[in-house]
Amino acid sequence: MKDIFDALEKGQNEFLESLHDATAWGPSERFTALQAQATELSNLGELMGRGLSKHLTRISDDHKSRWQATVAEYGKAVKAMGGAQEAGSLYQAWEEYWQDASQRTVLTMDVLRKRGDNFMDHEEAGCPPVLIYDYEVVLDGADLPRPSCYMLLKIIPPADLPCRDPKPFKRPYIIIDPRAGHGAGIGGFKPDSQVGVALHDGHPVYFVAFKRMPEKGQTLADVTHAEAAFVRKVMELHPEAPNPVVTGNCQGGWATLLLAAMNPDLTGPIILNGAPVSTWSGRVGENPMRYNAGVLGGTWNAMYYSDLGHGIFDGADIVQNFEMLNPARNYFGKYYDLYSKVDTEPKRFLEFERWWGGYFLLNEAEMKWIVEQLFVGNRLSKNEAQLETGRNVDIKHIRAPIIVFASYGDNITPPQQALNWIIDTYTDEREIAIRGQRIIYMIHEQVGHLGIFVSSKIAKKEHTEVTSTLKTIEALAPGLYEMTIDDYEGPLLEREFTVSFHERKMEDLAKIDDGRDDEIPFAAVARASEQQAEFYDVCVRPFVQAFVTEQSADLRRKSHPLRMQRALFSSLNPALGWLPGIAERARNERSPASAGNPFVELEKVNAALIEQSMDLFRDLRDTAYENLFYSIWGTPYMRWFGRSKQPGRTLKRKDELRSLPPVQAALMHIEEGGFCEAVIRMLILLADSRGNVRRDRLERSARVLTQDEPFKSLTADERSFILQEQTMIVEFAPEQALETLPKLLKTQQERELAAKVVRFVPGAIDEMTPHTLETLQQFHEVLGLPPVSEDILDDPLAVTDVSVEPGKEDTRAAQEEAASNAPAKTPAKRTAPVKASSAAAVPSKSSPRKPATRKAPARKTADSRKPRSTAKKPQESAE
Repeated sequence: MKDIFDALEKGQNEFLESLHDATAWGPSERFTALQAQATELSNLGELMGRGLSKHLTRISDDHKSRWQATVAEYGKAVKAMGGAQEAGSLYQAWEEYWQDASQRTVLTMDVLRKRGDNFMDHEEAGCPPVLIYDYEVVLDGADLPRPSCYMLLKIIPPADLPCRDPKPFKRPYIIIDPRAGHGAGIGGFKPDSQVGVALHDGHPVYFVAFKRMPEKGQTLADVTHAEAAFVRKVMELHPEAPNPVVTGNCQGGWATLLLAAMNPDLTGPIILNGAPVSTWSGRVGENPMRYNAGVLGGTWNAMYYSDLGHGIFDGADIVQNFEMLNPARNYFGKYYDLYSKVDTEPKRFLEFERWWGGYFLLNEAEMKWIVEQLFVGNRLSKNEAQLETGRNVDIKHIRAPIIVFASYGDNITPPQQALNWIIDTYTDEREIAIRGQRIIYMIHEQVGHLGIFVSSKIAKKEHTEVTSTLKTIEALAPGLYEMTIDDYEGPLLEREFTVSFHERKMEDLAKIDDGRDDEIPFAAVARASEQQAEFYDVCVRPFVQAFVTEQSADLRRKSHPLRMQRALFSSLNPALGWLPGIAERARNERSPASAGNPFVELEKVNAALIEQSMDLFRDLRDTAYENLFYSIWGTPYMRWFGRSKQPGRTLKRKDELRSLPPVQAALMHIEEGGFCEAVIRMLILLADSRGNVRRDRLERSARVLTQDEPFKSLTADERSFILQEQTMIVEFAPEQALETLPKLLKTQQERELAAKVVRFVPGAIDEMTPHTLETLQQFHEVLGLPPVSEDILDDPLAVTDVSVEPGKEDTRAAQEEAASNAPAKTPAKRTAPVKASSAAAVPSKSSPRKPATRKAPARKTADSRKPRSTAKKPQESAE
């Protein structure tokens, strides 16, 4: 009994103590959970309210202004009609308009017939690339060990265009077009497209095209292996040139990322144009395409349509989805433009429609990977994407400079989708520098998705700038930069632009977005998509596949609405047999209405009203899409449901970056090196001190580091490794980096010459910032030299041969092509100052791991080097 009373007393005491314990009266865990859910609901309401407000405000402002303009134009047309009535010429104006409208109708129908004929001929020919340039097939992916439908084409420079003859030492360009429903050739669709820009400057240009039908069993891993084989082939054909630039358009952009991440030693700089990488990203109230999976269905959709195609996904379905993004333009606007400008528009219309109407096919495995890994799963930026089992695609493995081109006018790949992968991949901009990478981005204000790589005049100028400034880009120290076009001179079509490079931080990238909380619901979509796909695969797919045959799949493709509208309006339709003759007669008797005809003006007003009404439908639909998406997937339960898909890759903390093996290796050898290490270290310290760098300073840096000895005798990898190592030393031990300079420059001659080289880069003393001059004075003080007192305006290394003791400078591997990217010795075409918040001008591309032993052999002479590193013309840049 005593034990029982003792137990009761103990329990009573615990109860009494709990009454005095303040924590016992705190909120319960359940209450805290309810409070958190209420907060989530509040945040969801704020997010949806913000999006709805943006949609309604934009709809109100845009359609109000358009309506007011239309009413004003309508008033002018009515007034002109009244004036014609008073003048007694109204009936004459009507006759004139009726004749003009009838002729335009017949001519427009004839152009549509020609479009149908072009479509049929294009399909019968297998949908070859729509390039305007002649080409030859260099390598066919079908002949590779892992067959694919891709081909490597060599572009033949046309004799009737102002193209320079390709030089063997010029860096080749490889352009990868998107395979997203359409065919290849859009990157070489116009004389002023990417192909034309590169050809104009004398670069060998290669094009990665693809056939209409994929090889049996083809996967995206096979495609990536084929593209790697293409790059190796180009390198084999141009042994004297630097590694090729690889440009990826849209879908070809993330394909280029896959290529560079899986083969980091192959490519030169890679350029991503409108490439969707972080597919969940965007702004609330904008970018409705990203909601499709949550509203229309995820991966199972791709699987279902592939099953209907007997294992083949029809690209026409993708194109139809694109068209629905802007129905006013695709279903009315472009046809009215053709009708209203039928005397001048047909050629452009038919050229574009030949590409737009060439529908390509994908294997089910390819389409499923794209949807599952990218657009629904967003796995590439989270380091979870796998091309092959057990091999994650890690963007951090890329060593080449990455140039990203995006636009706020792009409704398919907004800037957030093109750039947020940088935030998701790296701890901060310091990690980019520590890994020896350069990421440069540009954002245009208004050019559309296709304009990025087709024919936009502004985009053309920006592509020209990328081409002409690659040598300067590779002279930037590792880091994150924004490239802007700040100034220009000359008339519009011949305008010369001046560019700037501005060093950026992750916070600057984050400002492009309106927050990342709107991406959380996509995690629930990704998890639901996986479950739906699994259910479809096990419970539905067997029945669908049982009822589909090769013949039924072919019939479905041929009867697709986009194909039918072209085939039915072609010469195959006997009902149109009369059209060519009538059209020829209308063309011969063409009598356009006079300028100012009131009926023509009234026609334009009515067309504007129709287009605006369709735009209003689109805007209201997009508003409903977004609100439906967040209503379903943004609730607290759905946030909980998608929790396993929310986390991105684990990033190192800032204090952990110092523990990276490359950083520790660099700091251990801070006192080792020679003339090259010392000059590069001082240039990096100088860049950190000044903050802003003009383009002429970057070009002088590139000249010194790539054209002058002893830097010229370095291989690209040696130069790159020195750059990366010295960048890490300056980043983590700046004071020690300065103090140990005398141990790298042991003779008075070397110290004086190194100081002159470093003073040559910033130019005249009166143009230096106080910080720059102060840093130079510190260099002189540490090296025991007299204070800076005179300008160094001539390259000290241009006529000086530096005798460097053998073995004093380590052979180090890493920097891709800087030795071959040197600017010409003549001044750059644009001499206006360009501000670039960059580090010292040095080469690019990170290096392979340095050997553990530090006993470096004597430096090789230029004669003993491989042609790829040394065979280049001094008179002209490889860029």
